Amino acid sequence: MILKNDSFKIDVTSEIGNLRSLLIHSPDSGLGKVVPSKAQDWLFEDIVHLDTVRKNEYDYYVKLLMYFLDPDKIKGKLKQIDSAADKRSFFKPDNKNFHASDKVIEIQTLLADILEEKNIREKLVASVCAIESCNYRLQQKLIDTKPVELAKIFISGSLTTDEMIFAPIPNLIFSRDIGIAINNFMLLNKPAKKARARETLLARYIFFNHPLFANYHGNILEIPESMQHFLRPGEDNTDKTTLEGGDVMMVSPQHLIIGCSERTSTSGANEAIKLLFDNDAVKKVTIVKIPHKRDYMHIDTVFTQIKRNMWVLLGSLAIAESPIEDKEPIAWFADKKSKDKVEIIQFRKGKKPKMFECLEDLLSNISEHDLESKEKTQFIYSGNNTFPYDAREQWTDSCNLLAVKEGVVLGYDRNDKTVEAFKQNGFKVVKVAELLEKFENNELDPQTMKDTLILMPSAELSRARGGFHCMSMPLFRDKVMNQD
Repeated sequence: MILKNDSFKIDVTSEIGNLRSLLIHSPDSGLGKVVPSKAQDWLFEDIVHLDTVRKNEYDYYVKLLMYFLDPDKIKGKLKQIDSAADKRSFFKPDNKNFHASDKVIEIQTLLADILEEKNIREKLVASVCAIESCNYRLQQKLIDTKPVELAKIFISGSLTTDEMIFAPIPNLIFSRDIGIAINNFMLLNKPAKKARARETLLARYIFFNHPLFANYHGNILEIPESMQHFLRPGEDNTDKTTLEGGDVMMVSPQHLIIGCSERTSTSGANEAIKLLFDNDAVKKVTIVKIPHKRDYMHIDTVFTQIKRNMWVLLGSLAIAESPIEDKEPIAWFADKKSKDKVEIIQFRKGKKPKMFECLEDLLSNISEHDLESKEKTQFIYSGNNTFPYDAREQWTDSCNLLAVKEGVVLGYDRNDKTVEAFKQNGFKVVKVAELLEKFENNELDPQTMKDTLILMPSAELSRARGGFHCMSMPLFRDKVMNQD
Protein backbone atom coordinates (compact mmCIF):
# COMPACT_ATOMS: atom_id res chain seq x y z
CA MET A 1 0.00 0.00 0.00
CA ILE A 2 1.57 3.26 -1.15
CA LEU A 3 1.78 6.03 1.46
CA LYS A 4 -0.63 8.83 0.54
CA ASN A 5 -1.67 12.14 2.04
CA ASP A 6 -3.81 14.49 -0.05
CA SER A 7 -3.04 17.42 2.27
CA PHE A 8 0.74 16.84 2.26
CA LYS A 9 2.88 19.98 1.97
CA ILE A 10 6.52 20.93 1.78
CA ASP A 11 6.94 24.23 3.60
CA VAL A 12 9.77 25.03 6.00
CA THR A 13 10.40 28.68 6.87
CA SER A 14 12.33 28.35 10.14
CA GLU A 15 14.22 26.01 12.43
CA ILE A 16 11.74 26.40 15.30
CA GLY A 17 8.16 26.51 13.98
CA ASN A 18 5.86 23.69 15.16
CA LEU A 19 7.09 20.56 13.38
CA ARG A 20 4.27 18.92 11.39
CA SER A 21 6.03 16.35 9.17
CA LEU A 22 9.54 15.03 8.65
CA LEU A 23 11.54 12.23 7.05
CA ILE A 24 13.46 9.81 9.25
CA HIS A 25 15.12 6.42 8.92
CA SER A 26 15.19 4.02 11.86
CA PRO A 27 18.41 2.04 12.38
CA ASP A 28 18.46 -0.91 9.99
CA SER A 29 20.46 -4.15 10.02
CA GLY A 30 23.28 -2.50 8.02
CA LEU A 31 24.13 -0.45 11.12
CA GLY A 32 24.91 -3.73 12.87
CA LYS A 33 27.34 -4.75 10.13
CA VAL A 34 29.76 -1.82 10.37
CA VAL A 35 33.23 -3.32 10.88
CA PRO A 36 36.24 -1.64 12.54
CA SER A 37 38.37 -1.75 9.38
CA LYS A 38 35.74 0.21 7.44
CA ALA A 39 34.14 2.35 10.17
CA GLN A 40 36.06 5.50 9.23
CA ASP A 41 35.41 4.99 5.51
CA TRP A 42 31.70 4.57 6.28
CA LEU A 43 31.89 7.77 8.43
CA PHE A 44 31.28 6.09 11.78
CA GLU A 45 33.41 6.84 14.83
CA ASP A 46 32.73 3.55 16.56
CA ILE A 47 30.93 0.22 16.45
CA VAL A 48 27.39 0.47 17.81
CA HIS A 49 25.23 -2.26 19.33
CA LEU A 50 22.21 -2.48 17.03
CA ASP A 51 19.59 -3.88 19.42
CA THR A 52 20.45 -1.26 22.07
CA VAL A 53 20.36 1.57 19.53
CA ARG A 54 16.93 0.45 18.38
CA LYS A 55 15.02 -0.59 21.49
CA ASN A 56 16.66 1.53 24.18
CA GLU A 57 17.38 4.70 22.21
CA TYR A 58 15.98 5.42 18.72
CA ASP A 59 12.54 3.89 19.43
CA TYR A 60 12.04 6.59 22.06
CA TYR A 61 12.67 9.19 19.37
CA VAL A 62 9.99 7.69 17.11
CA LYS A 63 7.48 7.48 19.98
CA LEU A 64 8.12 11.07 21.00
CA LEU A 65 7.72 12.32 17.42
CA MET A 66 4.42 10.42 17.20
CA TYR A 67 2.97 12.13 20.28
CA PHE A 68 3.86 15.54 18.87
CA LEU A 69 3.10 14.99 15.17
CA ASP A 70 0.71 12.04 14.81
CA PRO A 71 -0.79 11.26 18.26
CA ASP A 72 -3.69 9.16 16.93
CA LYS A 73 -1.16 6.51 15.89
CA ILE A 74 0.21 6.06 19.42
CA LYS A 75 -2.12 7.50 22.06
CA GLY A 76 -3.56 4.72 24.23
CA LYS A 77 -1.32 2.09 22.62
CA LEU A 78 1.99 2.65 24.41
CA LYS A 79 1.75 -0.42 26.65
CA GLN A 80 1.08 -2.67 23.66
CA ILE A 81 3.83 -1.05 21.56
CA ASP A 82 6.36 -1.55 24.38
CA SER A 83 5.35 -5.14 25.17
CA ALA A 84 7.86 -7.95 24.54
CA ALA A 85 5.16 -9.87 22.68
CA ASP A 86 4.83 -7.10 20.11
CA LYS A 87 8.51 -7.56 19.09
CA ARG A 88 8.89 -3.89 18.02
CA SER A 89 6.44 -4.41 15.13
CA PHE A 90 5.32 -0.76 15.44
CA PHE A 91 8.79 0.32 14.30
CA LYS A 92 9.36 -2.17 11.45
CA PRO A 93 8.46 -0.87 7.95
CA ASP A 94 7.92 -4.40 6.59
CA ASN A 95 5.49 -5.39 9.38
CA LYS A 96 1.69 -5.20 9.14
CA ASN A 97 1.63 -3.40 12.54
CA PHE A 98 4.06 -0.69 11.38
CA HIS A 99 2.89 2.82 12.24
CA ALA A 100 2.93 3.92 8.55
CA SER A 101 2.63 7.56 9.59
CA ASP A 102 2.29 10.21 6.88
CA LYS A 103 3.81 12.76 9.27
CA VAL A 104 6.69 10.80 10.79
CA ILE A 105 7.66 9.38 7.43
CA GLU A 106 10.03 6.42 7.12
CA ILE A 107 12.37 6.63 4.11
CA GLN A 108 12.36 2.84 3.66
CA THR A 109 8.56 2.91 3.18
CA LEU A 110 8.84 5.51 0.40
CA LEU A 111 11.59 3.50 -1.29
CA ALA A 112 9.50 0.31 -1.21
CA ASP A 113 6.55 2.26 -2.65
CA ILE A 114 8.39 3.50 -5.74
CA LEU A 115 9.91 0.06 -6.35
CA GLU A 116 6.41 -1.30 -6.98
CA GLU A 117 6.63 0.26 -10.44
CA LYS A 118 8.58 -2.09 -12.74
CA ASN A 119 10.15 0.65 -14.84
CA ILE A 120 11.50 2.49 -11.79
CA ARG A 121 12.66 -0.77 -10.20
CA GLU A 122 14.69 -1.71 -13.28
CA LYS A 123 16.29 1.73 -13.56
CA LEU A 124 17.16 1.96 -9.86
CA VAL A 125 18.56 -1.57 -9.73
CA ALA A 126 20.74 -0.76 -12.75
CA SER A 127 21.91 2.48 -11.14
CA VAL A 128 22.74 0.89 -7.78
CA CYS A 129 24.49 -2.04 -9.46
CA ALA A 130 26.55 0.39 -11.54
CA ILE A 131 27.86 2.39 -8.58
CA GLU A 132 28.38 -0.78 -6.51
CA SER A 133 30.06 -2.75 -9.36
CA CYS A 134 27.63 -5.70 -9.23
CA ASN A 135 27.65 -8.40 -11.88
CA TYR A 136 24.87 -8.81 -14.44
CA ARG A 137 23.32 -11.95 -12.89
CA LEU A 138 22.98 -10.24 -9.52
CA GLN A 139 21.34 -7.29 -11.26
CA GLN A 140 18.73 -9.60 -12.80
CA LYS A 141 18.14 -11.27 -9.43
CA LEU A 142 17.54 -7.91 -7.75
CA ILE A 143 15.07 -6.82 -10.44
CA ASP A 144 13.00 -9.91 -9.63
CA THR A 145 13.06 -9.25 -5.86
CA LYS A 146 9.86 -8.07 -4.15
CA PRO A 147 9.81 -4.27 -3.56
CA VAL A 148 9.73 -4.40 0.26
CA GLU A 149 12.68 -6.80 0.36
CA LEU A 150 14.54 -4.88 -2.35
CA ALA A 151 14.23 -1.63 -0.35
CA LYS A 152 15.82 -3.39 2.63
CA ILE A 153 18.64 -4.74 0.43
CA PHE A 154 19.40 -1.30 -1.05
CA ILE A 155 19.67 0.19 2.44
CA SER A 156 21.33 -2.62 4.41
CA GLY A 157 23.58 -3.95 1.64
CA SER A 158 22.57 -7.52 2.53
CA LEU A 159 20.81 -10.05 0.31
CA THR A 160 19.96 -12.29 3.27
CA THR A 161 20.60 -11.96 6.99
CA ASP A 162 24.25 -12.91 6.57
CA GLU A 163 25.09 -12.39 2.89
CA MET A 164 26.41 -8.87 2.24
CA ILE A 165 26.54 -7.91 -1.46
CA PHE A 166 27.66 -4.30 -1.01
CA ALA A 167 28.42 -1.90 1.82
CA PRO A 168 25.60 -0.76 4.13
CA ILE A 169 24.64 2.91 4.25
CA PRO A 170 24.54 3.42 8.04
CA ASN A 171 24.48 7.21 7.68
CA LEU A 172 20.92 7.08 6.32
CA ILE A 173 19.74 7.52 9.93
CA PHE A 174 21.08 11.06 9.52
CA SER A 175 18.27 11.97 7.13
CA ARG A 176 19.03 15.73 7.34
CA ASP A 177 22.02 15.22 5.06
CA ILE A 178 20.19 13.96 1.98
CA GLY A 179 18.18 17.15 1.44
CA ILE A 180 16.66 20.26 2.96
CA ALA A 181 13.26 21.89 2.58
CA ILE A 182 13.60 25.62 1.80
CA ASN A 183 10.16 27.22 1.85
CA ASN A 184 8.34 25.00 -0.69
CA PHE A 185 11.53 23.92 -2.48
CA MET A 186 13.59 20.81 -1.82
CA LEU A 187 17.36 21.14 -2.23
CA LEU A 188 19.03 17.75 -2.71
CA ASN A 189 22.56 17.30 -1.49
CA LYS A 190 25.86 16.31 -3.08
CA PRO A 191 27.76 14.28 -0.48
CA ALA A 192 31.47 14.73 0.12
CA LYS A 193 32.19 11.06 0.76
CA LYS A 194 31.69 8.03 -1.49
CA ALA A 195 30.04 6.20 1.43
CA ARG A 196 26.94 8.38 0.95
CA ALA A 197 26.60 8.12 -2.85
CA ARG A 198 23.90 5.45 -2.70
CA GLU A 199 21.85 7.50 -0.20
CA THR A 200 21.80 10.40 -2.64
CA LEU A 201 20.76 8.17 -5.53
CA LEU A 202 17.88 6.67 -3.52
CA ALA A 203 16.76 10.15 -2.38
CA ARG A 204 16.64 11.42 -5.97
CA TYR A 205 14.47 8.50 -7.07
CA ILE A 206 12.15 8.95 -4.07
CA PHE A 207 11.63 12.70 -4.49
CA PHE A 208 11.14 12.54 -8.25
CA ASN A 209 8.95 9.43 -8.32
CA HIS A 210 6.93 9.08 -5.12
CA PRO A 211 3.33 10.37 -5.44
CA LEU A 212 3.69 12.14 -2.09
CA PHE A 213 5.96 14.69 -3.80
CA ALA A 214 4.09 14.82 -7.13
CA ASN A 215 3.11 18.49 -6.71
CA TYR A 216 6.71 19.51 -6.00
CA HIS A 217 8.69 17.95 -8.86
CA GLY A 218 9.25 21.41 -10.36
CA ASN A 219 10.60 22.63 -7.01
CA ILE A 220 13.26 19.97 -6.53
CA LEU A 221 16.66 21.58 -6.90
CA GLU A 222 19.75 19.54 -7.78
CA ILE A 223 23.18 21.11 -7.45
CA PRO A 224 25.19 20.72 -10.66
CA GLU A 225 28.91 20.09 -10.77
CA SER A 226 31.02 23.07 -11.75
CA MET A 227 31.61 23.30 -15.50
CA GLN A 228 34.05 20.74 -16.93
CA HIS A 229 34.67 19.18 -13.49
CA PHE A 230 35.70 15.97 -15.27
CA LEU A 231 38.82 17.70 -16.56
CA ARG A 232 40.28 18.22 -13.08
CA PRO A 233 43.58 16.36 -12.70
CA GLY A 234 43.97 13.43 -10.34
CA GLU A 235 41.47 11.25 -8.49
CA ASP A 236 41.22 13.29 -5.30
CA ASN A 237 39.27 16.26 -6.66
CA THR A 238 39.62 18.29 -3.47
CA ASP A 239 37.83 21.19 -5.13
CA LYS A 240 34.76 19.18 -6.08
CA THR A 241 31.25 20.51 -5.60
CA THR A 242 29.80 19.11 -2.36
CA LEU A 243 26.95 20.10 -0.05
CA GLU A 244 25.32 18.21 2.84
CA GLY A 245 22.10 19.02 4.69
CA GLY A 246 23.79 19.36 8.08
CA ASP A 247 25.42 22.49 6.64
CA VAL A 248 22.11 24.08 5.58
CA MET A 249 19.69 25.89 7.91
CA MET A 250 16.43 27.59 6.99
CA VAL A 251 16.48 30.27 9.69
CA SER A 252 13.74 32.62 8.46
CA PRO A 253 11.35 32.80 5.49
CA GLN A 254 13.86 34.48 3.17
CA HIS A 255 17.18 33.62 4.81
CA LEU A 256 19.24 30.46 4.46
CA ILE A 257 22.57 29.63 6.13
CA ILE A 258 25.06 27.39 4.33
CA GLY A 259 28.13 26.14 6.14
CA CYS A 260 31.43 25.54 4.41
CA SER A 261 32.96 22.68 6.35
CA GLU A 262 34.75 19.37 6.09
CA ARG A 263 31.74 18.14 4.09
CA THR A 264 30.49 21.19 2.15
CA SER A 265 32.85 22.93 -0.28
CA THR A 266 32.90 26.60 -1.29
CA SER A 267 32.10 25.41 -4.82
CA GLY A 268 29.01 23.60 -3.47
CA ALA A 269 27.89 26.71 -1.60
CA ASN A 270 28.52 28.82 -4.71
CA GLU A 271 26.41 26.57 -6.96
CA ALA A 272 23.65 26.40 -4.32
CA ILE A 273 23.45 30.19 -4.04
CA LYS A 274 23.14 30.62 -7.81
CA LEU A 275 20.45 27.93 -7.94
CA LEU A 276 18.48 29.40 -5.03
CA PHE A 277 18.61 32.97 -6.35
CA ASP A 278 17.74 31.90 -9.91
CA ASN A 279 14.64 30.10 -8.58
CA ASP A 280 13.71 32.91 -6.14
CA ALA A 281 13.77 30.38 -3.31
CA VAL A 282 15.26 32.91 -0.82
CA LYS A 283 16.50 36.50 -0.87
CA LYS A 284 19.67 36.09 1.17
CA VAL A 285 22.16 33.32 1.92
CA THR A 286 24.80 33.56 4.62
CA ILE A 287 27.96 31.49 4.27
CA VAL A 288 29.48 30.37 7.57
CA LYS A 289 32.93 28.92 7.00
CA ILE A 290 34.04 26.75 9.92
CA PRO A 291 37.38 24.95 10.45
CA HIS A 292 37.66 21.78 8.34
CA LYS A 293 37.94 19.44 11.29
CA ARG A 294 36.28 16.17 12.19
CA ASP A 295 35.44 17.84 15.53
CA TYR A 296 32.85 20.00 13.79
CA MET A 297 31.88 18.19 10.55
CA HIS A 298 28.77 20.36 9.85
CA ILE A 299 27.59 23.73 11.14
CA ASP A 300 24.75 22.02 13.03
CA THR A 301 27.38 20.41 15.26
CA VAL A 302 28.45 23.94 16.25
CA PHE A 303 25.09 25.70 16.70
CA THR A 304 21.33 25.17 16.46
CA GLN A 305 18.34 27.36 17.27
CA ILE A 306 16.03 26.58 20.18
CA LYS A 307 13.82 29.70 20.44
CA ARG A 308 13.30 32.83 18.41
CA ASN A 309 15.77 34.66 20.64
CA MET A 310 17.89 31.73 21.83
CA TRP A 311 20.61 29.51 20.36
CA VAL A 312 22.89 26.77 21.67
CA LEU A 313 26.46 26.95 20.40
CA LEU A 314 30.12 26.19 20.96
CA GLY A 315 31.68 29.15 22.73
CA SER A 316 35.18 28.73 21.31
CA LEU A 317 33.87 29.34 17.76
CA ALA A 318 31.17 31.84 18.69
CA ILE A 319 32.90 35.11 19.50
CA ALA A 320 35.30 37.39 17.65
CA GLU A 321 39.01 37.14 18.34
CA SER A 322 40.23 39.49 21.06
CA PRO A 323 42.32 42.47 19.90
CA ILE A 324 46.01 41.74 19.37
CA GLU A 325 47.10 44.06 22.21
CA ASP A 326 45.30 41.88 24.74
CA LYS A 327 47.26 38.80 23.74
CA GLU A 328 50.64 37.50 24.79
CA PRO A 329 53.70 38.52 22.71
CA ILE A 330 53.78 35.22 20.81
CA ALA A 331 50.42 36.10 19.22
CA TRP A 332 52.18 38.72 17.09
CA PHE A 333 54.04 35.93 15.28
CA ALA A 334 51.00 33.70 14.71
CA ASP A 335 49.33 33.24 11.36
CA LYS A 336 46.93 36.19 11.18
CA LYS A 337 44.46 34.14 9.14
CA SER A 338 43.76 31.62 11.85
CA LYS A 339 42.50 28.29 10.58
CA ASP A 340 40.26 28.01 13.65
CA LYS A 341 38.47 31.26 12.94
CA VAL A 342 34.90 31.32 11.65
CA GLU A 343 34.36 33.49 8.54
CA ILE A 344 30.89 34.82 7.77
CA ILE A 345 29.70 36.49 4.55
CA GLN A 346 26.07 37.24 3.68
CA PHE A 347 24.94 37.37 0.05
CA ARG A 348 21.74 39.25 -0.84
CA LYS A 349 20.16 39.09 -4.24
CA GLY A 350 20.97 42.28 -6.12
CA LYS A 351 22.99 43.81 -3.24
CA LYS A 352 26.59 43.93 -2.06
CA PRO A 353 27.79 41.13 0.24
CA LYS A 354 27.83 41.87 3.97
CA MET A 355 30.29 40.54 6.55
CA PHE A 356 29.77 39.57 10.19
CA GLU A 357 32.54 39.58 12.78
CA CYS A 358 31.39 36.47 14.63
CA LEU A 359 28.65 33.87 15.00
CA GLU A 360 27.01 35.68 17.90
CA ASP A 361 26.57 38.79 15.75
CA LEU A 362 25.00 36.78 12.93
CA LEU A 363 22.63 34.81 15.18
CA SER A 364 21.57 37.96 17.05
CA ASN A 365 20.85 39.62 13.70
CA ILE A 366 18.67 36.67 12.63
CA SER A 367 16.72 36.68 15.90
CA GLU A 368 16.20 40.44 16.17
CA HIS A 369 15.96 41.45 12.50
CA ASP A 370 14.70 38.45 10.50
CA LEU A 371 12.48 36.96 13.22
CA GLU A 372 11.59 40.33 14.84
CA SER A 373 12.33 39.17 18.37
CA LYS A 374 11.76 41.98 20.86
CA GLU A 375 13.92 40.25 23.45
CA LYS A 376 17.70 40.32 23.63
CA THR A 377 19.28 37.28 21.98
CA GLN A 378 20.53 34.69 24.45
CA PHE A 379 23.13 31.97 24.06
CA ILE A 380 23.44 28.64 25.82
CA TYR A 381 26.97 27.30 25.48
CA SER A 382 28.18 23.75 25.08
CA GLY A 383 29.51 22.42 28.39
CA ASN A 384 28.37 25.69 30.02
CA ASN A 385 31.41 27.25 28.31
CA THR A 386 33.76 25.49 30.74
CA PHE A 387 36.93 23.68 29.71
CA PRO A 388 37.19 20.76 29.00
CA TYR A 389 33.43 20.09 29.01
CA ASP A 390 32.73 22.52 26.16
CA ALA A 391 34.74 20.47 23.66
CA ARG A 392 33.83 17.08 25.17
CA GLU A 393 30.10 17.73 25.04
CA GLN A 394 30.21 19.35 21.60
CA TRP A 395 31.79 16.10 20.38
CA THR A 396 28.72 14.26 21.72
CA ASP A 397 26.29 16.67 20.06
CA SER A 398 25.43 19.15 22.80
CA CYS A 399 24.86 21.75 20.04
CA ASN A 400 22.94 19.46 17.70
CA LEU A 401 19.35 19.81 18.92
CA LEU A 402 16.01 19.40 17.17
CA ALA A 403 13.14 21.78 18.01
CA VAL A 404 9.78 20.01 17.74
CA LYS A 405 8.24 23.40 18.54
CA GLU A 406 9.69 26.70 19.69
CA GLY A 407 11.47 26.17 23.02
CA VAL A 408 10.90 22.39 23.13
CA VAL A 409 14.06 20.61 22.02
CA LEU A 410 15.53 17.11 21.97
CA GLY A 411 19.09 16.42 23.07
CA TYR A 412 21.31 13.66 24.44
CA ASP A 413 21.19 12.81 28.15
CA ARG A 414 24.98 12.60 28.51
CA ASN A 415 25.90 16.30 28.19
CA ASP A 416 25.59 17.22 31.87
CA LYS A 417 27.21 20.66 31.86
CA THR A 418 25.12 21.75 28.89
CA VAL A 419 22.01 20.54 30.74
CA GLU A 420 23.06 22.74 33.68
CA ALA A 421 23.27 25.70 31.30
CA PHE A 422 19.72 25.02 30.08
CA LYS A 423 18.45 24.96 33.66
CA GLN A 424 20.22 28.24 34.40
CA ASN A 425 18.36 29.74 31.43
CA GLY A 426 14.96 28.74 32.78
CA PHE A 427 14.41 25.46 30.97
CA LYS A 428 12.69 22.43 32.46
CA VAL A 429 14.62 19.23 31.87
CA VAL A 430 12.82 15.89 31.55
CA LYS A 431 13.81 12.37 30.54
CA VAL A 432 11.91 11.02 27.54
CA ALA A 433 10.64 7.85 29.28
CA GLU A 434 8.98 9.92 32.02
CA LEU A 435 7.56 12.32 29.46
CA LEU A 436 5.97 9.57 27.36
CA GLU A 437 4.22 8.18 30.44
CA LYS A 438 2.82 11.63 31.22
CA PHE A 439 1.55 11.97 27.65
CA GLU A 440 -0.05 8.53 27.78
CA ASN A 441 -1.70 9.16 31.18
CA ASN A 442 -3.03 12.60 30.12
CA GLU A 443 -0.89 14.33 32.75
CA LEU A 444 0.69 16.55 30.09
CA ASP A 445 -0.24 17.76 26.61
CA PRO A 446 2.63 17.97 24.08
CA GLN A 447 1.04 21.03 22.48
CA THR A 448 1.10 23.10 25.70
CA MET A 449 4.74 22.41 26.59
CA LYS A 450 7.13 25.36 26.83
CA ASP A 451 10.86 25.84 27.42
CA THR A 452 11.78 22.19 27.87
CA LEU A 453 14.88 20.17 27.09
CA ILE A 454 13.90 16.53 26.52
CA LEU A 455 16.76 14.18 27.37
CA MET A 456 17.13 11.21 25.04
CA PRO A 457 19.16 8.06 25.84
CA SER A 458 22.42 8.21 23.94
CA ALA A 459 25.06 5.68 25.02
CA GLU A 460 25.11 3.98 21.60
CA LEU A 461 23.61 6.63 19.31
CA SER A 462 26.27 9.18 20.26
CA ARG A 463 29.00 6.81 19.02
CA ALA A 464 27.77 7.51 15.49
CA ARG A 465 28.40 11.26 15.97
CA GLY A 466 25.14 12.92 15.11
CA GLY A 467 22.31 14.34 17.20
CA PHE A 468 18.58 14.71 16.58
CA HIS A 469 19.03 17.69 14.28
CA CYS A 470 21.03 15.31 12.05
CA MET A 471 18.40 12.58 12.44
CA SER A 472 15.56 14.67 11.01
CA MET A 473 14.58 16.12 7.66
CA PRO A 474 11.70 18.54 8.37
CA LEU A 475 9.27 18.81 5.46
CA PHE A 476 6.63 21.04 7.02
CA ARG A 477 6.74 23.46 9.94
CA ASP A 478 4.20 26.05 11.02
CA LYS A 479 5.30 29.58 10.36
CA VAL A 480 6.79 31.34 13.34
CA MET A 481 4.32 33.84 14.83
CA ASN A 482 3.93 37.12 12.88
CA GLN A 483 5.91 35.73 9.94
CA ASP A 484 4.38 35.31 6.48
